[in-house]
Amino acid sequence: MKKGRVRRVRPARIALNIGTVLFCAVWMFPVYWMVNTALKPSGDTLSPTPKFLPFPLSLANFADAVRKPHFSDYLVNSVIVTGVVVTLSVVVAFLAATALTRFRFFGRRGFLIGIMVIQMIPGPALLIPLFLSMKSLNMLDTLIGLIVTYSAFVLPLTIWVMRGFLHGVPVELEEAAMVDGASRFTVIRKVLLPLVMPGIIAASVFSSIVAWNDYIYAYVMMKDQSRYTLPVWLASFSTNIGTDYGGLIAGSTLFALPIVVFFMLIQRRLVVGMTAGAVKG
Repeated sequence: MKKGRVRRVRPARIALNIGTVLFCAVWMFPVYWMVNTALKPSGDTLSPTPKFLPFPLSLANFADAVRKPHFSDYLVNSVIVTGVVVTLSVVVAFLAATALTRFRFFGRRGFLIGIMVIQMIPGPALLIPLFLSMKSLNMLDTLIGLIVTYSAFVLPLTIWVMRGFLHGVPVELEEAAMVDGASRFTVIRKVLLPLVMPGIIAASVFSSIVAWNDYIYAYVMMKDQSRYTLPVWLASFSTNIGTDYGGLIAGSTLFALPIVVFFMLIQRRLVVGMTAGAVKG
C-alpha cells in the first residue's frame, strides 16, 4: 500500500498567510484601541504611557456617555430613520431595477447614465439645494424630511447594485414559472427574491451605513434637539471648553456596535443567498 505523500507548504504561501495576518492586525488595531480606551478609568485616558490592557476595567465612560441629555431620543430617532431608509430604498431599488432589466422604454439609457452622474456628486454639495427643497415642503425639523434626504442619497447606488444582480437572472426562469401558472407577485417572491438576496443585503448594508453615520444633514435640518440623531450626540462631546475623550471613545464604541451586530446577523444570509443564487441560476 502506498503511503500518502506529505504535502509541502510552499514558502510563498507561508509568507502570504503571515502578510494577511499582519494586515488584519494593523487594520483591527484602531478598533481594539477604541474599545481598550473606552474601558479604561478616566484618569488613564490621556496617560502618556500606553496601556494595552484596560486594567482595572471601568464602565464609567459608558455611564457618562449614556447620561448625556436626550441620548434615548437620539437613539430612537437613529433607529427609526435607518430602518425606514433601508426598507424604502430596498423596495424602491428592487422595483426600479426590475423595470430597468425587464422592460424596454424610452429614456432607459439616459436614466442609467443619470444614476451614475448623481452618484458622483459629493453629498455636501447638495446641502443647500436639499435644505431649500425641504424648507419649501415644510419638512425641516422632521424625521420624514431626513428619511427623504437619505433615501435620495442611497437610491442611485442601490438601484445600480440591484440592477446588476437582476441582470444576471435569466428571464426564462420567470417565463417558465408564469407558464406553470404563477402570478407576477409569485414570480417575484419565489423566483427573483431568493436569487437577488445578496444584492438586497448589500443594498441594505450600504443604506444603513449612510443613514446611521450621517452628521451634517441631521445637524443642519433639525432645530429641535430632541430630533437629532446619534452622530450629533457623538459630536456633543467636543465643546468650546474641551473634549471629553473618555465619553467620546465610549460613545464611539456604542455608536459602532449596532452596525457591527447588524452585519453579523446578515452575514450568514448573504452567504446563503449567494449559494442559492448560484445553484438556482
